[in-house]
Amino acid sequence: MGKILIGTASWTDRSLLASGWYPPGASTPEARLGFYAGRFPLVEVDATYYNPPARRTAELWRDRTPKDFTFNVKAFSLLTRHPTRPSALYKDLRAGLGESGRSLYPRDLPTEVVEEVWRRFLSALEPLHEAGKLGALLFQFPQWFPPGEASRRYILGCRDRCLPMRICVEFRNAAWMDGAAREETLGFLAANDLPYVGVDMPQGHPSSVPPVLAATSDLAVVRLHGHSQKWTSRIIEERFGYLYSEEELQDWAGRIAGLSARAVTTHVLTNNCCADNSQRNAARLMDLLEERGADVMRPSRDDV
Repeated sequence: MGKILIGTASWTDRSLLASGWYPPGASTPEARLGFYAGRFPLVEVDATYYNPPARRTAELWRDRTPKDFTFNVKAFSLLTRHPTRPSALYKDLRAGLGESGRSLYPRDLPTEVVEEVWRRFLSALEPLHEAGKLGALLFQFPQWFPPGEASRRYILGCRDRCLPMRICVEFRNAAWMDGAAREETLGFLAANDLPYVGVDMPQGHPSSVPPVLAATSDLAVVRLHGHSQKWTSRIIEERFGYLYSEEELQDWAGRIAGLSARAVTTHVLTNNCCADNSQRNAARLMDLLEERGADVMRPSRDDV
């Protein structure tokens, strides 16, 4: 059975800060990250999907966490073919784009601009990678990213661009995992040493993917999004406003333990980020997996 790292998909969202999960003394970014890293060995950075990170920010993350702490980082929206706000682009790259304000896709931009976004995004994360603290770059592809040769080529292109950093792949188009396509999809990922991201999420939506767990590399990844009845809401606290029950966590602990037997390392992220739901569920999952004899990594208490 491989080792399991459990964490949450945020440590600074507004509802968490308001929930009282952090003690009064943890009132600065440094103190909050330190407090978080004392309880979980893994975190997912989702803010990088909305705005590419600055290198200095990555340096601070590196310096404020224990030596064996791990960051997974979500790829910037432009790189996964999601709509991207012009204001999210680097200021100097926005010159000449006009003032339409409409969302942009890679096809709307000069090739050299897209290439420069790639370069800067990856360069900013080098401090984490060089310190051994970068787990994987999460490439979550949209529902309009269908299975097919062109999509597979794009995924491989993303993998190659990111080397020596590694990526993991999450789909939001169920056709990748429907029927016979599931075996083909998982076979493609395994043949190219690409970790599949298994998800738990509300079903019945255009972006819904079934909760399949699979080890297609030495790293396996699981993201638990919850089952909010307001999945389509634009309000984050409503979309992810879900607390897993004890029964659900027991079931997931069993499934994750089974997955970890097929991988060297398994990353589990709770993404039901409303108040301290993610933190509560992640902490309980750690306990339940340990009760099953799983090799759960507890956070280091070493000085940063």
